Amino acid sequence: MFRSIRTNWFANIRGDLLAGIVVALALIPEAIAFSIIAGVDPKVGLYASFCISVVVAFVGGRAGMISAATGAMALLMVTLVKEHGLEYLLAATLLTGVLQIIAGYLKLGALMRFVSRSVVTGFVNALAILIFMAQLPELTNVTWHVYAMTAAGLGIIYLFPLIPFIGRIVPSPLICIVALTGVAMYLNLDIRTVGDMGQLPDTLPVFLWPEVPLNLETLTIILPYSVALTVVGLLESMMTATIVDDLTDTPSDKNRECKGQGVANIGAGLMGGMAGCAMIGQSIINIKSGGRTRLSTLSAGVFLLLMVLVLDQWLVQIPMAALVAVMIMVAIGTFSWGSIKNLKEHPLSTNIVMVVTVVIVVATHNLAFGVLAGVLLAALFFANKVGHFMLVNSGYDEESDTRTYNVVGQVFFSSSEKFMDSFDFKEAVENVVIDLSRAHFWDITAVAALDKAVIKFRREGAEVEIIGLNEASATIVDRFGVHDKPDAVERLMGH
Repeated sequence: MFRSIRTNWFANIRGDLLAGIVVALALIPEAIAFSIIAGVDPKVGLYASFCISVVVAFVGGRAGMISAATGAMALLMVTLVKEHGLEYLLAATLLTGVLQIIAGYLKLGALMRFVSRSVVTGFVNALAILIFMAQLPELTNVTWHVYAMTAAGLGIIYLFPLIPFIGRIVPSPLICIVALTGVAMYLNLDIRTVGDMGQLPDTLPVFLWPEVPLNLETLTIILPYSVALTVVGLLESMMTATIVDDLTDTPSDKNRECKGQGVANIGAGLMGGMAGCAMIGQSIINIKSGGRTRLSTLSAGVFLLLMVLVLDQWLVQIPMAALVAVMIMVAIGTFSWGSIKNLKEHPLSTNIVMVVTVVIVVATHNLAFGVLAGVLLAALFFANKVGHFMLVNSGYDEESDTRTYNVVGQVFFSSSEKFMDSFDFKEAVENVVIDLSRAHFWDITAVAALDKAVIKFRREGAEVEIIGLNEASATIVDRFGVHDKPDAVERLMGH
């Protein structure tokens, strides 16, 4: 037990605390911006980021991953807040948490195994593009000072780690933020700062129960939003967990993460915060800044609240250019540059899945739409590819007047037509043997194809024998097949 606690919490104290500071600094403007998107007070996003980070640190399934208020979730809240107000948003947040916990117990996190690598790559690339695009408003219609500060920030981020010893100890994004803030204050530059994003809260979050009627009408209002928030939140969290798994070469418990996100959102809703989920950008900042254990997630949330309440007079001075530089670094680091090279090497179907995922996510700004489209396309391409690996060979024995068909491969909805086309039903033979010892039947479409083949041969006067069915195929054929059930055959043929 003590070894587990040390591994999960105290194996990387210095790196986790420093990474937590960097993440907290990057969380503040984003939480405020997402609150503005959702149409609520900035403190709603800040309180949510604090609560979710702290709770997930204890109950989440992925160490080192950052969860907070996110833009993908905020976009889903706009209409609810506009039409019904903040209280209904808090109620929807609570229901979202409950639904996510249920999803965890139903083990829906295991569905991630159906997400192909090309979909994950498309998701990552689309998110990198969205992160970069989100910085463009800060770089549009501004003075040259902003461009100079952003360029200087990127220089610090990429060059500071080259300094011997100290470059490996202190995260370069933290140096970037501190240095550019000092320069901006010393030169008294007239550029946009964190303080221009909105007013920071000056009190601790307090327990709040949403002041909404507990009746069916309220449920009908918030349920559609909660379902959407649940799906997008879990999808983004599972995808982020998969990416952090790859970055750290460590496993995560996806079902525990579902439950943890649910508990965290319930906590956020009860503290006056909006629903949130894992953040790939902040998670990558955390990992690249040295964060590895649950302590980094906890410290990000704690430092966020401490900075907002105690260091607010300094925080408001941080130039947005510094944070833009950090987020551009995240976008560059997030994008899978190797995927561009792989366009020449990977199969066309893989490239199409990746590109479609990117295009739909960027066009709709909805991660769920892109990932679902990618998963569906990948499934269709896979089914089509496997369908081509089914073939039927035949041999004729003159002495017994027997035609033997040897079926090899997978027979299912995609290959059933090819299966039927492989038989010569007009051939005048006395006996037909269909050898299925090297085939597997997967669904009722395959069973129906076998039924039709047997019945057509029998109508031409041949005796048909099926041999070699494996146990699994025999089970589905016995249950759904009709070629050995005279009454069912008559109904099937319309007699």
